[in-house]
Amino acid sequence: MLEIKNLCKAFHKNKSDEKVIFEDFNLKIKSGEFVTIIGGNGAGKSTLMNLISGTIFPDRGKIVVEDRDVTKLPEHKRAKFIGRVFQDPLKGTAPSLTIEENLSLSMLRNSRRTLSFGVKKNNSEFFMKELEKLNLGLEKRLKTKVGLLSGGQRQALTLLMATITKPKILLLDEHTAALDPSSRDKILNLTNEIAKDEKMATLMITHNMEHALNFGNRTIMLKQGKIVFDVKGEEREKLDASEIQNSFNF
Repeated sequence: MLEIKNLCKAFHKNKSDEKVIFEDFNLKIKSGEFVTIIGGNGAGKSTLMNLISGTIFPDRGKIVVEDRDVTKLPEHKRAKFIGRVFQDPLKGTAPSLTIEENLSLSMLRNSRRTLSFGVKKNNSEFFMKELEKLNLGLEKRLKTKVGLLSGGQRQALTLLMATITKPKILLLDEHTAALDPSSRDKILNLTNEIAKDEKMATLMITHNMEHALNFGNRTIMLKQGKIVFDVKGEEREKLDASEIQNSFNF
């Protein structure tokens, strides 16, 4: 589903403070794989997300989605098949619009853009059914402005918005880091359910080693822009979070 070939990316090129993030980086992720990504600060985790989503472009190399070269495709065009959820619950939604209006905007990712905007009546019932899956009572609050929701409710809505059009790839950039423990656990379990049900290729950045091993089906560790650890299956199930932390000084 996703293949990254010989990717190179540096910031402040040809200057005294030039910083090379990736050099000949390669990664393959199959459809349905849920990959948790760990690594220290500056390892390249968020940069990788930005490169896949089209927020920034590589200096060299290719990014291929389902055999299609999207390396030079801008972010707004990749949004048709890539969903993303950020760490900050305030990102990804319009607080002054209602839940229903926000969901309608997310539906436009797969539609031809026009200057008109509105909530289609036949979408309301669909939105209610999708919101019911969150088990947060939001299906009864379609007319509520998103700015009035709690952080956990808003992040759950953002997750739904990112996946409602069935993207091929879901990017999760520490999407539970800003939440309280109760909300965090709900969002992680919801994430796991959505990733399994939709069988999309999912990449989740986390600094929590236990979450990295308990969620998804594959874990990779980045260090200075390189994959130093890549494990899945039975081998992954036998791992202990503290052992990995001690081994890699993470």
